[in-house]
Amino acid sequence: MTTVAELAQGLQTVLTRTANQLGRQTHFVQRRVKLNGALFTQILTFGWLADPHASLESLSQTAQTLGVSISPQGLDERFSASAAQLLQGVLVSAMQQLFVSEPRAIPLLQRFNGVYLLDSTSLSLPSALAPHWRGCGGSEGSHSAGLKLQVRLELLTGQLAMHLQDARASDRAAPLQRAALPAGALRLADLGYFDLEVLASLDQQRAYWLTRPQAGTRCYDGHGQPLDLAGYLQAQSASEVELPIQLGAQHRLPARLLARRVAQAVADRRRQRLYAEAKRRGQAVSLERLRLADWTVYVTNVPPERLSLPEAFVLARTRWQIELLFKLWKSHAQLDESKSAKPWRILCEIYAKLLGQLIQHWLCLLSGWRQADHSWRKAAHTIQKHALHLASTFAAQQIECLRQAVQLLHRCLAAGCRINKRRQQPATFQLLLQGSLEPVLA
Repeated sequence: MTTVAELAQGLQTVLTRTANQLGRQTHFVQRRVKLNGALFTQILTFGWLADPHASLESLSQTAQTLGVSISPQGLDERFSASAAQLLQGVLVSAMQQLFVSEPRAIPLLQRFNGVYLLDSTSLSLPSALAPHWRGCGGSEGSHSAGLKLQVRLELLTGQLAMHLQDARASDRAAPLQRAALPAGALRLADLGYFDLEVLASLDQQRAYWLTRPQAGTRCYDGHGQPLDLAGYLQAQSASEVELPIQLGAQHRLPARLLARRVAQAVADRRRQRLYAEAKRRGQAVSLERLRLADWTVYVTNVPPERLSLPEAFVLARTRWQIELLFKLWKSHAQLDESKSAKPWRILCEIYAKLLGQLIQHWLCLLSGWRQADHSWRKAAHTIQKHALHLASTFAAQQIECLRQAVQLLHRCLAAGCRINKRRQQPATFQLLLQGSLEPVLA
């Protein structure tokens, strides 16, 4: 578990020593000036952490908090390719820091040696940045530049891993896709990461996986005979189905098929989306996917004595926690919004805001993460109010001042930031504690 002293030391290292070194290496600092790499990084990171809509004037006031006098125009002139390179380097260095919380007090999660969620989100960039981050469109299109953020979140201890790549890059090719997991860990990822070779590798690592099967994946029954999955499910009268199967014509991965029939209204909406997507792509609708619309289907290598079907469906639901994290970053922290139209300022703003969100996550690990009902949104509002106080401690250049500020924030976060229990639409933590998607018991 990360302590207050360890986090304070990590913050000082990344935002001071590392930032100053990168300021010189990237030539952001070419002579002795008052605005070095560390101060520039701290101004932007804490300025936008305190106010995601902060203007240049507001950022120049944050600079005063750090003991630097610089005009809004002077700050605007510092946004350049070297400034973006500096901030990217600091962000990458911060991503390599390892901070964790005590394991969360949720027995279902504690059955595994970590529950890893993997997902990505993309950010559009001005076309002038296409040589640096390639988007999904053509060379002259509005989407010719873009940045994809790959994120792996471990639910038990809160460990966060991130990787930056071109927006056009495939999720299947992301480094985190093939990153090793400890034996006994469980991985949850959406269909964009479905790869039988990766699942086979996890098997060899004695790690577990729970995923939706990719349409068209060859399935075989427990005896190795071809299985028409859609046809088999259509013939079932039960609302839940569990069956030992093998996945892939070549791999023949042993797995459990877990299926649950959905309400007719849900199945109808699924088919409507399938038709709409097929029309948009100019393709025929997949008959197999239409037939499977009546069921929610997962495959897993977790043995039944370790995870029942109802528990598996609850765990599968937790994959949306990483979507909630992206929503927090984009709606609360305004990660994909900027007041400027200048390409380098926009890129600097994204890097600085990402760095702020990473620091925010570290602070959450100190206080409340272990609690099942920890609220990211409420914690973010609390940290936002303390951001400039944290910034001011860097001006003192004394680790003890920073440690005291982190300790104060630790106490504030521990005093609240909880999700309220709900009966009609239970929160994920309630479902995890109950181990079922059934109505939450009083």
